[in-house]
Amino acid sequence: VQLQASGGGLVQPGGSLRLSCAASGSIFSISVMGWYRQAPGKQRELVAIITNGDTTNYADSVKGRFTISRDNAKTTVFLQMNSLKPEDTAIYYCNVRGVRGLYPFNNWGQGTLVTVSS
Repeated sequence: VQLQASGGGLVQPGGSLRLSCAASGSIFSISVMGWYRQAPGKQRELVAIITNGDTTNYADSVKGRFTISRDNAKTTVFLQMNSLKPEDTAIYYCNVRGVRGLYPFNNWGQGTLVTVSS
């Protein structure tokens, strides 16, 4: 499964951005889609995930501000980010997990930079 992320950029504190990640290839084998982020000098961390059953899970730091969703075809995952804070500055990576045949996979997109600054 290949991933193409887009939507990052520079935004002022309190602003909004929407990230998109389009999956291609063996999309029928995907069970979880999500977003992670890595700030400078920090480890990559979970932001939000959504399962095939539409169960969502969010990091405490983004609850109430970020919303993860998918299109009806379940090929594109979105991250709506509102009330952005400087500490949200990071490279955001989309991620998909699943099983194709007998083989699990855990694929990453190329990352998109989000900078929150005045």
